Amino acid sequence: MAVLLTAFLVLSIVTPNLTRWLSTRVFFVIALVPLAAFVLTLLQTPTILDGHEALESYAWIPSLGVELSFRVDALAWLLSLVVTGVGALVLLYCAHYFSTDEPGLGRFAGLMLAFAGTMYGLVITDDIVVLFMFWEITSVLSYLLIGHYTGRKESRGAALQALLVTTFGGLIMLVGVVMMVVANGTTSIAAMVAQPQEGPAVATAVILILIGALSKSAIVPFHFWLPAAMAAPTPVSAYLHAAAMVKAGIYLVGRFAPGYADSPGWMPTLIVLGLAAMLVGAWRSLRQYDLKLVLAYGTVSQLGFLIVIAGFGTHDAALAAVALLLAHALYKATLFLVVGIIDHRTGTRDWRKLSDLGRRAPVLMSVSAVACLSMAGVPLLFGFVAKEAVFTSFIDAGLAGSDWGWVALVGTAVGSALTVAYTARFFWGAFARRENCAPTPLTHSSRGLMVSPVILTVATIVFGVAPGLIDAPLGVYAASFAGPGSAHLALWHGLQPALAVSAGVLIVGLALFAVRTAVARLQDLVPDWIEASRGYWSVLSVVDRFAARTTIFAQRGGLSQYLATILVVFVAGVVFTLSMNRTWPDSIRLFDYPAQPVIGLIMIVAAILAALVEQRMTAVLLVGITGYGLVALFALHGAPDLAITQGLVEMATIVIFVLVLRRLPVKIAQHNKPVQKKRRMLIGALVGLTMGIVGVVALAARQAQTIAVDLPELAVTEGHGRNIVNVMLVDIRAWDTMGEISVLVVVATGVASLLFVSGRMGAMPRIAGARAMRRSARRRQVVHDPLAPAHGETETRHTWIFAGRTLSLRHRSILLEVVVRLLFHPAIIVSIYLLFVGHNQPGGGFAGGLLAGLALIARYLAGGRFELAEAVTVDAGKILGAGILLAVGTAVGSLFFGADALTSAYLEADVAVLGHLSIGTSTIFDIGVYLVVVGLILDILRSLGGEVDRQLDDAEVSVGSRGGSA
Repeated sequence: MAVLLTAFLVLSIVTPNLTRWLSTRVFFVIALVPLAAFVLTLLQTPTILDGHEALESYAWIPSLGVELSFRVDALAWLLSLVVTGVGALVLLYCAHYFSTDEPGLGRFAGLMLAFAGTMYGLVITDDIVVLFMFWEITSVLSYLLIGHYTGRKESRGAALQALLVTTFGGLIMLVGVVMMVVANGTTSIAAMVAQPQEGPAVATAVILILIGALSKSAIVPFHFWLPAAMAAPTPVSAYLHAAAMVKAGIYLVGRFAPGYADSPGWMPTLIVLGLAAMLVGAWRSLRQYDLKLVLAYGTVSQLGFLIVIAGFGTHDAALAAVALLLAHALYKATLFLVVGIIDHRTGTRDWRKLSDLGRRAPVLMSVSAVACLSMAGVPLLFGFVAKEAVFTSFIDAGLAGSDWGWVALVGTAVGSALTVAYTARFFWGAFARRENCAPTPLTHSSRGLMVSPVILTVATIVFGVAPGLIDAPLGVYAASFAGPGSAHLALWHGLQPALAVSAGVLIVGLALFAVRTAVARLQDLVPDWIEASRGYWSVLSVVDRFAARTTIFAQRGGLSQYLATILVVFVAGVVFTLSMNRTWPDSIRLFDYPAQPVIGLIMIVAAILAALVEQRMTAVLLVGITGYGLVALFALHGAPDLAITQGLVEMATIVIFVLVLRRLPVKIAQHNKPVQKKRRMLIGALVGLTMGIVGVVALAARQAQTIAVDLPELAVTEGHGRNIVNVMLVDIRAWDTMGEISVLVVVATGVASLLFVSGRMGAMPRIAGARAMRRSARRRQVVHDPLAPAHGETETRHTWIFAGRTLSLRHRSILLEVVVRLLFHPAIIVSIYLLFVGHNQPGGGFAGGLLAGLALIARYLAGGRFELAEAVTVDAGKILGAGILLAVGTAVGSLFFGADALTSAYLEADVAVLGHLSIGTSTIFDIGVYLVVVGLILDILRSLGGEVDRQLDDAEVSVGSRGGSA
């Protein structure tokens, strides 16, 4: 099972690339994975019939008791067959449904396969924490699949709505999951159900978990997202919204019902909301003209039906529930696929535009007829067998004294009558002949598309005629419920009350269809405001207005105003805290050595001057002095790592500031003079004074011995390194470092998004592009060519760097080119040296990455954007991604060996010449840090450097063109 889940994951990742070669034939290939899972599940049938379970378990997070445990019992067996079997058929259907020019075909295929694998993992996992992870992944994948047509507003809106609703339910469910784990002391679902706990906390946890199930299965009041999701391609609707995702909530209820059906609030919640969903969905279905929407609201109705019976909590109801679940998956997936064929062949799903389709497509009509009759509960089909079992279980419960049994019977009978009515409406709307409408022309062939619905239809007939084939394994699940029960699935139970209820349901339902005009007039009397989706949009509107008003209130007056507000609140809060302080220092040491106050004085003067000068460049240089003063303090205090890193940061920061200043006025506040200077000075002085006092108080507040005395030994024994700083960064507090480099990735992406409009891929042209640009400019007779020599200059062939010839002579510095040519490669080598010696000597991934970044900065300064493209031909995003992947991979990798996240492993050996070497996984983590830093600087150079250069060149060329034409 674990191997199959891995196959789902790997193949879904490579599917987009396979699609480039195989086009729509890729669906035949990826369908093999769910087919293999289907076959494996079938092979597990003897184990299920013997009352045993197929088990696999792998340690994952022992400290939390979380395991990758997979268990296939009768319920998981059934859901696995549904998920993988219908999944394989839908993928085969996709091979004929989509054309070769379908946008995003590879992405769609990969997501469908990933969704099938996620659902398979969800139904077979025995760990509730892992189940929740699969649960949320299905929400994300459904969002991507529903929004497949990204250019359509309704698709994006429907996808977001489904994501928000199901994720909201999932977050509530998460609280219940945590409470359940704490109450039971285990994450095993089987253990929770076998030995259910009691008490208010458990009852609350159960209700919270049910909310997650109800939202996922589109039960009132969360039902509105499912009809909106019909904006997705029809295969998505057939799989996610008929056979797979919406069944997740039903599965969860069925999984916990054997142990918690008697929990307070369980029965009222499921029966009341389930019946509401059944009646609302069926009622709304009678108003639809889009065949897909008829089925969508019908699905809401059937899901309500399933919730009622799945949560009823008796042996007979459990058998009926799993039978109805299987029947619904067969006939509803068939009908959705049929709608896709109708849409594919006629170009419409509006039944008012369809006529005489039954005569022109008899096979399609026959398949639809079988599915519709099964959904309506007509004898000889599996839908009838399942519905009979449901009515029988409710009648027996009522006769045994259960009031909820009679409530469920009456409610589901009324809902089933409405089901018959909308089923007849669907079949009549799709295939009837209309006098005022010409026969609908058919295009394309549906032979390949018919394979999957035909197979599902055959299964409906076989299980209807011979329900004994499926009775035994489903009965194993029913046997897990306490209490008496003797029900079994059969086509004929004799003349019993359930048969009379079924007959009455068919008669009333067909009568409602016969008087459909009167029913429509009655529905028109219902006010339009009675609509659950209106509540959803109202909530979103309230949130938007609240956010807008909060933003206006908090950020009024611009950046300076709300910065001042933040700082004033900070000073007031700290001063209040300090006034309560009782631990003040007995004495204050002014300095440690004579150079310290001198350096501090220089930094203070530079900081004050930076706030007073009018030239931006001067201010940048003064700020740099404060930074280099900090470098000197670190060095004199015996912290070479910090000194090296701070010095490299300062150099890189000054260059970045200069790059930004090119697009800004030379003088500070040149257009808008500063106001309220005195107030700003006062706030700044108060903040500085407050931080100084905080530093003094913090140093005097220590009561216990510092842990710093243990760090040298800890670095050697735990981190296998002598450089305490680097060991702290990549081993002892690697979680912090991973968070910090994640922030760097976000910063790089944010900076790039500000400059690049259409994406960063291919944004930096190579030298060939520069030559082409020069030729194009000359052909256009542009007056100003930024790459051409100035008047009187001659272009030279000699260059010290690749892109030297792309620069005008007046912009070139041969001295700088020579220096960069001589120092670039040694700088890269030294950066790699710093990376690998950082565990024992000053250096590390951060310092090494900064040095490599500075080498790239030098290449850019010497040769411009074309030289930068020649220096690094790999996209910055890929470097960033590789770095974060290495870091996260190191964190996750230890989990698969039963250790905590980011636990390091080391390989030590004595090597000739090199001596004793110690290499650990923390080195891989440090390489990730190195790549992230290099990627960040490269992204900034390509954005604030190369892209700004391109914009300036385009602007100059544009000015030159206008001047030349004038």
